[in-house]
Amino acid sequence: MVRTVGTTARGIRTPIVKKGDDLVNIVVDSLLLAANSENFHINDRDVLGITESLLARAQGNYATADIIGKDIESKFPSTVGLVFPILSRNRFSIILKGIISSGRKVVLLLSYPSDEVGNHLMDIDKMDELKINPYIDVLTESDYRKLFGEKVVHPFTGVDYVNVYKEIGKENIEIIFSNDPRTILNYTKDILVANVHDRHRTKRILKEAGANLVYGLDDILNSPIDNSGYNPEYGVLGSNLSSDHELKLFPRDCQVFVESVQNKIKEKTGKNIEVMIYGDGAFKDPVGKIWELADPVVSPGYTKGLEGTPNELKLKYIVDTELDALRGDEVIEAVKKKINTKNNHMVSKEESLGTTPRRLTDLLGSLCDLTSGSGDKGTPVVLIQGYFDNYATE
Repeated sequence: MVRTVGTTARGIRTPIVKKGDDLVNIVVDSLLLAANSENFHINDRDVLGITESLLARAQGNYATADIIGKDIESKFPSTVGLVFPILSRNRFSIILKGIISSGRKVVLLLSYPSDEVGNHLMDIDKMDELKINPYIDVLTESDYRKLFGEKVVHPFTGVDYVNVYKEIGKENIEIIFSNDPRTILNYTKDILVANVHDRHRTKRILKEAGANLVYGLDDILNSPIDNSGYNPEYGVLGSNLSSDHELKLFPRDCQVFVESVQNKIKEKTGKNIEVMIYGDGAFKDPVGKIWELADPVVSPGYTKGLEGTPNELKLKYIVDTELDALRGDEVIEAVKKKINTKNNHMVSKEESLGTTPRRLTDLLGSLCDLTSGSGDKGTPVVLIQGYFDNYATE
């Protein structure tokens, strides 16, 4: 029979997972139940994605604002220069509460016109009209309000983030705006770097400029305090608000978990599938200009078969060029032959121009994130089938 379907992605429903639950068996049993109920088969090289929040919850990987405050208190003797956090109640408000609870004064340096992931603090056209140069100009909070108004709300959330952070800090926070991290050194030499993807560069710049202490959010709660949750690699990066005083941290021991799931499915079905943990997808909202990836990575753990990038031909390119004269079955057979004889390293080849040169885990994690959603779908596990097939696969 001729193959008529390519890649499919299914959201798999699971029971509600709580701390201490046997997540390996829950995931495997949920997948097998779905396969039996919906009458589909599990195949070699299927990909099973499990959302990071499910694993973190099963691990009980949580921490309160007060615990964050204890870590800050142990690391910073006085004023904390907090550099380039993202604008998010979900991602950053509890972290800021924790920092403030340490009793340290905070000087908060915000990048503009937007944060690292595209949340805007000001209208770019208005900024141009005011002749503000984002490369050199430093604004105080008073400057910001005078230029842009007493209430500047995010177009999607309706929130004035400067006001939100100011209220959390109360009299113990000062807010300034600059895109040069070295600006903070005019206020304090003890720095907490809060951006996500450029954190290593920001740390390096500050150290070279003469900072005294330089930590990042990845250095906060990278070990447990009073039996709290922690993450040895990412600290509080990748954390999400769990309640008004507590965070769910990025999960630990992801590699052990994905390999355990892979082995259990092999034991139950005889099939060799790939398994990954996924968080935020790596895509940008074309309207709101928000870069979705607020987690430090798309996938903090995955099995070996998911290493690397796609090695694909651009079908429309070869059909419109060297196979342009062929029609019907002839062009189909020629395309299949071309695929079956393609080079194992297609990068930089003309036939691959326009394919997506991103890591497999970033592509698959984005597909998982979009499939499971971030709300009430109740499908924190995603099965992707046929991803490694192509037009020549029967």
